[in-house]
Amino acid sequence: MDGYRPRLPLLPRVEAAVEVVTKKRMHIFTGSSYPELAREVADHLGMRVGEVKLAQFANGELYARFGESVRGGDVFVIQSHLSIPDGMSINDFVIEQLIMLDALKRASAKRTVAVIPYYGYSRSDKKARSREAIAARMIADMYETTGVDRIMSVDLHTGQIQGFFDDPFDHLTALPLLVQWIADNTEAADRVIVSPDAGRVRLTEKFAGHLGAPIAILHKRRDPERQNVSETLDVIGDVEGKDCILIDDMIDTAGTICGAASLLKERGANRVFACATHPVFSGPAAQRLDTSVIEKVVVTNTLPIPEQRRIDKLVVLSIAPILASALRAVFEDQSVSEIFRGENV
Repeated sequence: MDGYRPRLPLLPRVEAAVEVVTKKRMHIFTGSSYPELAREVADHLGMRVGEVKLAQFANGELYARFGESVRGGDVFVIQSHLSIPDGMSINDFVIEQLIMLDALKRASAKRTVAVIPYYGYSRSDKKARSREAIAARMIADMYETTGVDRIMSVDLHTGQIQGFFDDPFDHLTALPLLVQWIADNTEAADRVIVSPDAGRVRLTEKFAGHLGAPIAILHKRRDPERQNVSETLDVIGDVEGKDCILIDDMIDTAGTICGAASLLKERGANRVFACATHPVFSGPAAQRLDTSVIEKVVVTNTLPIPEQRRIDKLVVLSIAPILASALRAVFEDQSVSEIFRGENV
């Protein structure tokens, strides 16, 4: 009987089942180009901006390390593309955001979203002449290389830039903010919405449709040999005795918009207003606008405006509520287009 072991009946094998319920987490981080806007967006969402160490080595190379875990989270990195006089350039801020996105992927973030209120190089969206680069596409390729899951920007110079990305692109618009300001500050019977050139006619028609106003179009000739140089030649439409609202996506050196305003005044316009999403305000822009016939310059805060460029006629509307609504929609897997009722296409 030594060594006898009774044979036990075989029992069915039971697998241990482990059910893990994950909780979605949202993080907001900012690059160093415009942290004030990121904090304003975070405030609208009842959040804080996450901790990240950003540094620059002596040779100009950039460094980023996140100070908190992002594993499994939806991470939004807010960075406008701009240049700071005597500081970092637009190229530095692009690379900084790319480095941050790469670090997030390597830190096991579930989903990364590049939030670019102002998309740099957006005017280089096609070849206007032989042997030119399409820099907007090149920038898109650089973001795709980081493995970014989604891109978000406001009022692109041309909508075709969305097609440069294989990943989802949320194109936001400041149109509701600007339309509301125009409605509150001008008389309906006196308004004419003016396109500064043929390329902005579609945008002008959107504004005119919301405001029930006629449109006028300015004929502009640009010098292909010189950047930021153009000449406004003629006005198509009736502007005499009217309040003319010039609509554009950005104001850079302000030469075009100031020249357009002068021509509108010559043709009998009562008052001239300028509305644009992006206050790039390069070089002599502030001085030109300040001494121009434009009564008010209405922009949003997609870009920071230094104190020395904040002229008395400047009106700055906050884009933060729109960005916050879009971030919330993406995080909750809701429609972004419904926020704008399709006007962001």
